[in-house]
Amino acid sequence: MNYDLTDLRLFVAIAEERNLTRGAARACLAPSSASHRLRRLEDALHTTLFERQTRGVQLTRAGEALLRNARQVLASLEQMHANLSPFATGIRGHVSLWANTHATHTFLPDDLAGFLKQYPQVSVTLEERTSAEIVVAVASGEIEVGVLADSGSSAGVELAPYRQDRLVLIVPNGHALSGRAQVGFAEVLEHAFVMLHAGSAIHTFTMNAAAALGRHLDVRIQVRSFEAVCRMVGAGVGIGLVPRSAVKLAGVGDLPVVVVEMDEPWAQRDLQICVRKGIELSGFASALVGHLRRSGARHP
Repeated sequence: MNYDLTDLRLFVAIAEERNLTRGAARACLAPSSASHRLRRLEDALHTTLFERQTRGVQLTRAGEALLRNARQVLASLEQMHANLSPFATGIRGHVSLWANTHATHTFLPDDLAGFLKQYPQVSVTLEERTSAEIVVAVASGEIEVGVLADSGSSAGVELAPYRQDRLVLIVPNGHALSGRAQVGFAEVLEHAFVMLHAGSAIHTFTMNAAAALGRHLDVRIQVRSFEAVCRMVGAGVGIGLVPRSAVKLAGVGDLPVVVVEMDEPWAQRDLQICVRKGIELSGFASALVGHLRRSGARHP
């Protein structure tokens, strides 16, 4: 590899500035040095990355592909530094935790705050993943602890109860469904939905549930949090499927929405703690699991 991270940072700076001189200044390099590095990078990759124009530069298609990958490389590097920095500042332990959307947005913020207060020498990295991804990562040893709902598979892992919850439908006041005590999923598919973003666990789950009925969802808008779903529904944008706990956290009593029960067996979405089968956890991972289990027992 005849290029280095400085070359990649320079390339990203030039691409974003669309100008070699400004990109060089951002990378703290002289224009002549930047030009030499850029030529060396293009030679190493055997392709042209920029089209030189009168007022700057324009990415080629190869350049666009490199920009996407270079940003990912640099973001991964920053994440690596973030993961290692606690050790440099004297923190003596670290736990990586993956959790599904439901747990990440509802129960874990308070429970992790309590854990970190109890163990000030520990840091935690929390990543939002689907339940299926969490099972695979725990079973392979990539992470020690996960929190998930039903993943469809528990091979190689052990599950312990964490929190009980249930999916409910929220609709605007005066909506055609607002007078119903409960509804089946098939009955609501003709209505426009407010959804969490694509890739979130509940988005994937809801889309799959509709596909199982041979239907598809009319998704009017996608947002980044359950609170935003509740507020969009209250504004009359559409209806939403959210955990009951999220409804409470969003303060729906102050919003013009109605909660309708879902008459579906899959609406019960209990969360579970996931660890690798037959493997003894590290000290702080074991402490975190114990803390989460006690929190769940106090708030079933």
